[in-house]
Amino acid sequence: MEAARTIQHHGAKTFAAILVIVMLSVADAFFTLDLLHRGASEMNPVMAFYLDQSPLMFFSVKYFLTWAAVVVILNIKDRALWGTRLQGKALFVFFIVVLALVVQWELLLLHLI
Repeated sequence: MEAARTIQHHGAKTFAAILVIVMLSVADAFFTLDLLHRGASEMNPVMAFYLDQSPLMFFSVKYFLTWAAVVVILNIKDRALWGTRLQGKALFVFFIVVLALVVQWELLLLHLI
């Protein structure tokens, strides 16, 4: 019975990376909604569909997709990517950089509008 219980333990760096990704994604959602309120439009057709449903649906789907990506990365973080020495955990850094750039762009847009 003990073999059936598998619990993965992740370190503090992994927890911090996940926390940063989720926080940046939530900031992106709120800044997107603020920009939309100011007259901008959603360029992502999938998210625009959910935004047409309601802001809560938009936020919920964005939050769910963020967590789904985090779960996928957690499952591959110790594997080599594409047959290279690059490990899956490098995707945490990639997503942090991309989300940080998106949030920075939105802050610039909010300042200009």
